[in-house]
Amino acid sequence: MTDILLIALFAFLGAAAAGLLGAVVLRISRHRSFVVSLTVVAAVAVTAMLAGTLTVAWAMFLSPHDLTVVTTVVAMAAVVSLVTAMLLGRWVAARSRDLTLAARSFGDGGTFAAPEAPATAELAALTRELAATSAKLDSSRERERALETSRRELVAWISHDLRTPLAGLRAMSEALEDGMAVDSRRYLRQIRTEVERMNDMVGDLFELSRIHAGSLTLTPTRISVYDLVGDALAGADPLAREHGVRLVGNRIEAVPVEVDGKEMSRVLGNLLINAIRRTPADGTVAVAAHRSGGGVVLSVTDGCGGIPEEDLPRVFDTGWRGTHARTPPAGAGLGLAIVRGIVEAHAGRADVRNVTGGCCFEVTLPAA
Repeated sequence: MTDILLIALFAFLGAAAAGLLGAVVLRISRHRSFVVSLTVVAAVAVTAMLAGTLTVAWAMFLSPHDLTVVTTVVAMAAVVSLVTAMLLGRWVAARSRDLTLAARSFGDGGTFAAPEAPATAELAALTRELAATSAKLDSSRERERALETSRRELVAWISHDLRTPLAGLRAMSEALEDGMAVDSRRYLRQIRTEVERMNDMVGDLFELSRIHAGSLTLTPTRISVYDLVGDALAGADPLAREHGVRLVGNRIEAVPVEVDGKEMSRVLGNLLINAIRRTPADGTVAVAAHRSGGGVVLSVTDGCGGIPEEDLPRVFDTGWRGTHARTPPAGAGLGLAIVRGIVEAHAGRADVRNVTGGCCFEVTLPAA
């Protein structure tokens, strides 16, 4: 029993010395290639076995022949282990280089293409994560490009929509100043109309900036959808009469919701104004409200004739007007963007779909 303990002690001391030396080498070469680290690990294992064996052999006073035999066997095992470690390290390093090149491609703005060569489980997991990250980056780039395009269009349209009434105001003010206006009261009414329209435009821009900045403050209260829609219909009735459009709101359930009454009135007002202006005379704009699942769905259906399918995803984008016209009646393209911003601030969702003869805008809100 004592001999076994002595052998174990000598083997441990020899192996520990080799392991300590290997740890020092690994620390020095920790920034080198994976092949170097794997080779050092294999060398440490073989050297530890050799040191332990030689220490035990020296302590047991083996004959020179037996000691040579043991040393030769261990040396051959060391050669095979080192060659295997180097081959494995080169294979893993090659897979790592392929993954690095693939990651560099989508980091430079391209799309990540996973290497086809097989890899270890860890590298395969890293490949899947990089592919998922690449997909998210592609989606983010698409949103950024769409947002930038929308901003450019908004700046172009707003600049035109402001320049046109300003030119008119300038001409009318000069006519009044020079005493060239035949009907000064009509000029003053027109000036007031243009000022109010520009004031509404600036108000929409301010509201949209608050939404984008995340500074829209809501004061939710419990209110019936019936009352909310009723007030919106009453506010839009004069515009509907002016355009010869019928407003219908006979499918409204008295469902309670927790919303900011002022902001949701703006949502419904924008939807009704948009529907009335797009619906031809003698057309109908219908408003409905009903409970659906765990939420409440408010819908405004117009008679605009429908929206092209390729334009449906852009309806709620900032600056989108569904037309290339630059005339003031087309609006600044902010109303529906404000609708989506306010609805999403209420943890809701705004959608649009084509129906027979027109389109249906739906606002889904959480039920109280």
